[in-house]
Amino acid sequence: MTESQLAPIDGVIVVDKPAGPTSHDVVALVRRLSGVKRVGHGGTLDPFASGVLPVFVGHATRIVEYHLADAKGYLATVAFGARSTTDDLDGELTPGALPPPPRAAVEAALPAFRGPLDQVPPAHSAVHVGGRRAYELARDGQVPDLAPRSVTIEHLELVGWQADEERPTAVLEVRCSAGTYVRALARDLGERLETGAYLVALQRTASGPFRLADAHPLDTVRAALADGHPECVLLPADVGLERFPAISLSAEELAAVARGQVIRPGGGTAGLGVSNGLLLRVLDGDGRLAAIARWEGSRLHPEKVFVSPSS
Repeated sequence: MTESQLAPIDGVIVVDKPAGPTSHDVVALVRRLSGVKRVGHGGTLDPFASGVLPVFVGHATRIVEYHLADAKGYLATVAFGARSTTDDLDGELTPGALPPPPRAAVEAALPAFRGPLDQVPPAHSAVHVGGRRAYELARDGQVPDLAPRSVTIEHLELVGWQADEERPTAVLEVRCSAGTYVRALARDLGERLETGAYLVALQRTASGPFRLADAHPLDTVRAALADGHPECVLLPADVGLERFPAISLSAEELAAVARGQVIRPGGGTAGLGVSNGLLLRVLDGDGRLAAIARWEGSRLHPEKVFVSPSS
């Protein structure tokens, strides 16, 4: 089946990204094999990282903004005994001030990193500094002046330990707010212990509602799209947005919403627990997402419409 023969698709594909390809590589693959131009992802994974990468296809790309604040889950492998210029295994290493720590010392240091904290992004990060990316400045030998950011580490536990006289490693289970750099967490843990530390492997186990157990290996996604069976890997566009109450409209009301009109739904919102400013999922007669609308003054104000007036 050629790309031109593929029907347009809309929805979310949860990819289990392997280490190696960039997040952009995965998006480009889905775009090429699906024949859909509008494809995006729900949060960059570094090339060496693996795990959950939600890929939004077609109209679902307009839903990405509702997932930007989603919490993330990781399994992070951290090596102790050296500092890295990039805070991960790709940087130049220099020995820490003290010998590598025992497991007990690492576990004793973890409570200081749980909860809200201010975190300075890695020097080799995509943060903008004076119109340039921090990693561009770092590669030019400059030290980017990066302001700390408020993040929250909701969960941090040591779940694995590999003893080694020179480079012991810990596997950390992390659940954190959006915008948290796990590389920076490894760096700061090493600084607290005065031994140095850096990230050697990272697997994202969750991105908001998307879990590793529900993710598809990249080869599975490639085969499904190449064979013309996107339904094997595709989730509905509004998956994970259950926090927005769903409301079904009549055909006439749905047509008005499709035209972008503000309406007062005849069926009301009894039992939905809505209040002014709340977003709702507007469903068509088949239960598919037709729009995202804001409830204000007993009326629905369309914010994103996914159906045409003639649908």
